[in-house]
Amino acid sequence: MRISVVVPTFNRGHTLPRALDSILCQRLPATEIIVVDDGSQDGTEDLIRRRYSQVRYLRKPNGGVSSARNRGISAADGDWIAFLDSDDAWLPDKLAAQCAALGEHPNSRLCHTQEIWIRHGRWVNQMNKHAKSGGYIFRACLPRCVISPSAALLHRSLFDELGIFDEALPACEDYDLWLRICATEPVVFVPAPQIRKYGGHADQLSRRYWGMDRFRIRALEKIIGSGWLKAGDHAAACAMLILKTGILAAGARKRGHVERAAYYESKQTEYAEIN
Repeated sequence: MRISVVVPTFNRGHTLPRALDSILCQRLPATEIIVVDDGSQDGTEDLIRRRYSQVRYLRKPNGGVSSARNRGISAADGDWIAFLDSDDAWLPDKLAAQCAALGEHPNSRLCHTQEIWIRHGRWVNQMNKHAKSGGYIFRACLPRCVISPSAALLHRSLFDELGIFDEALPACEDYDLWLRICATEPVVFVPAPQIRKYGGHADQLSRRYWGMDRFRIRALEKIIGSGWLKAGDHAAACAMLILKTGILAAGARKRGHVERAAYYESKQTEYAEIN
C-alpha cells in the first residue's frame, strides 16, 4: 500500500511539529507526507524548511480546510490517502493497524479507528452518542460526524467516484463526505485507539460558527437529493433533517429571528411531505 498523508494547517506552527513527529514515528512508514499550508503567517514555512526536509510542503492562499485537503489529495502520489489535522497526533501503530484491518477486508476502501480525546491537557471520556463502529454505518452518521478525518484512511478511488471535500461548506465538510461514502460503502473500524485528538483551543471550527447543524442540514439535503440512498436510509435522512430543522427553527423563534425561523420551518414542512 502506498499511503500519502495530507496535513492541512493554518497558523498552527505551535502544534504542527507534534503532528508531523507522530507520522514520522509510525511503525509502518507512510510513502509521503504532504503539508498543505493554507496561507499561514506564523512562520510555518520556515519551520518545515528547517526541521522537516522529508516533507512535501505546498503553500496556497487561505481558503479553508476543505480546499487545503483537496489540494493535498490532488498532489498525492499514493493510492491510499490518510489525513491528520495539525492539532492532532497519531499513535505509533496507527497505519500498521489500519493496513492489517484492511488486509482482512480486501474489498473495503475506508478504515477509521477509535480515538483518545484530550481537552485542556486532560483525558476526556466520550459519550455514548460519539461511539464509533464499522460496517454499514450510514444511519449512525446522520446525527453528527462519527469519523474523524485524522482517524481515516481512504482509497483514492472514493474521491474519484464520490467527490472530494465540499469547499462551499465552511464546517461539517467531513460530515458531508462521510454521508456520501457511507451511503454505499461498508467501513472497517479499528477498536483500539490510534489517535489523540486535542480540543479546547480557540481556533476550532466548532467555536467559530453558530449552529453547526445548519451545515449538516445542507449536507443532508445533498445526500437526500443524490438518488444514492435506499428507501430506509432515505427515510432516515429525511427524519434527521426534519429533526435538525425543527431544532434550529425553535432556537431562532426563541431569539426573535423570525425570518430564520420561517426558513427552517419551511424546510421542515418540505421534507415532512417527502418523507
